Amino acid sequence: MTRYLLGVTFEGGVVDTPIEEWKPEEIQAHLDYYGALNRELRASGELVGGMLLTGPDLAKVVTSDGATAPVVTDGPFAEFKEWLAGYQIVDVESEERAIEIAALVSAAPGPGGEPTQQPIHVRRIMDEGPSTPDE
Repeated sequence: MTRYLLGVTFEGGVVDTPIEEWKPEEIQAHLDYYGALNRELRASGELVGGMLLTGPDLAKVVTSDGATAPVVTDGPFAEFKEWLAGYQIVDVESEERAIEIAALVSAAPGPGGEPTQQPIHVRRIMDEGPSTPDE
């Protein structure tokens, strides 16, 4: 099995309306869809984990030389829509299955029940990091 990270950004897909402006029943349908999908993926053993992340306004960038106190800053930041909003880690048989799951995430309902078509980033998780310069 191979693990993949499915990254969700703040890009709205075909939906321009921020979720804060959706009707309560539209938000609930969106959340219910994610809940059902996550239960299905957990039951199949494919969902390893996932989390929602706070917005970029609460993010920090940390740099350190290892000897002095770290430097903590608020940026620079990419555009808001490019920031990671959440992620799922799936353990699947193939990249094709990871893409199938990403498509299900992208189809989460938005206003009027229409699929959001939100872009989902699919990245394979390395089994091991490089340990030599040649790797």
